[in-house]
Amino acid sequence: MELKLRNGDYVPDGVGGLKRVEGREALLQRVLFKLTARRGAFPFSPELGSRLWQLGKAPPAQQQAAAVQYAAEALEGEALTVESAELEPRGQGVVALKVNCVWQGKPLPVTVEIV
Repeated sequence: MELKLRNGDYVPDGVGGLKRVEGREALLQRVLFKLTARRGAFPFSPELGSRLWQLGKAPPAQQQAAAVQYAAEALEGEALTVESAELEPRGQGVVALKVNCVWQGKPLPVTVEIV
């Protein structure tokens, strides 16, 4: 069981403690964190996070493949499989990335914004 996060803060349970999550919700929380955290930003866990923020450096023709690679790299060690990724420009340097994962034989789509 993990502590529940919302907008980067722990969620209180209303009785002096903190809410917890487990199962699919805990996995989804970890996946979102790992995809949005910059790889190398945590000195004691340099492998934590993703290189998705570097997508803009890749040539446009290679960005799709790089997105799949970076997502799979970030989620290595989780009990899921990254099947594909879809990029959608949102304007002003923002890109929406939908990562299509499979967890326990069921689809687990995750969307994050990359700036």
